[in-house]
Amino acid sequence: MTDVYLNRIGTSVPPHDVHDAFVRFAATLLPDERMQRLFQRMGDRCGIEHRYSTVEPLADLAGFKLDQDNFYRRGKFPSSAGRMSRYEQSALPLALEAVARLEIADRLDEISHVIVTSCTGFYAPGLDLQLVQALGLRSSVERTVIGFMGCYAAFNALKAARHIVRSEPASRVLLVNLELCTLHLQETVELEQMLSFLVFADGCAASLVSAEPTGLRLDSFHAEFLPETAELITWRIGDNGFDMVLSGAVPGAVGAGLTQAAPRILDRGTTDGVDLWAVHPGGRSVLDAVQNALKLPEDALAHSRAVLRSYGNMSSATILFVLARMMRAGQSGAAGVAMSFGPGLVAETMRFRVA
Repeated sequence: MTDVYLNRIGTSVPPHDVHDAFVRFAATLLPDERMQRLFQRMGDRCGIEHRYSTVEPLADLAGFKLDQDNFYRRGKFPSSAGRMSRYEQSALPLALEAVARLEIADRLDEISHVIVTSCTGFYAPGLDLQLVQALGLRSSVERTVIGFMGCYAAFNALKAARHIVRSEPASRVLLVNLELCTLHLQETVELEQMLSFLVFADGCAASLVSAEPTGLRLDSFHAEFLPETAELITWRIGDNGFDMVLSGAVPGAVGAGLTQAAPRILDRGTTDGVDLWAVHPGGRSVLDAVQNALKLPEDALAHSRAVLRSYGNMSSATILFVLARMMRAGQSGAAGVAMSFGPGLVAETMRFRVA
């Protein structure tokens, strides 16, 4: 059976760092000093220093307008249609920037398949066709869009790419994971919802998957459903943007679920022989839960924590940012486990080895 490799990863984020601006904005919405102090304390402990957005915040957030383009206005946040219009304007430029960082301009004619994942926006003709046209790919390129799966969608895209290459070894698959999470900010006084907005950010990862033996060998995948957790993460389309529920009970459920699922995710249920851990940084408390459940060394999640600190949670794109850091670090022959969590709750996991 043909071995399949994640050869390259290119990443991009919008130019506007919004983390500090959001913390200041949130303080103006929460109704009393106790909630404001609690939010500030959680903000200080979230493990995030920077998050990026296609929306450029104003320096002074005391007025009616919150950003340069008047996209967010107090008392009149945009409709779902307005948010999707902004998504359509912003998606292709950010995706092209990530693809450019793959540095495969002279080999684009070899691309046989395009897979796009996103849970933060939709339009048609979509980003998949726009990429084919903008990159000058062959019109016969096969396209797949994986939508609305949340943070673990990158694993489903990698699974699909692996199946393609194993069945047609000459294939070269371009993956694009693009999320514009900050287009779904809500004007709320609910602390738990506000804390979920504290985590999410915009970003894109482009990847090349083929049988060429460079990068990370994609050895196996495993999905683990965590029972009785379906309502802990939900993502539904509302009239005024997409409405997310991200329960504070998620880290505890992840920790308990991993403890039970370890024998099915890991060889003989032990972390022995695993050199690298690429865990989707859904939040600091999620990383802590994984580390504690699997009894990992203190520095095992250093790459995941660095991505969280520098970019926040970019939904499906984030795990590729973590894997990109590992690829830059080298460690030829190292064995790794990657995982992410999302609606279901489901833990999507992948075994890999550095070529």
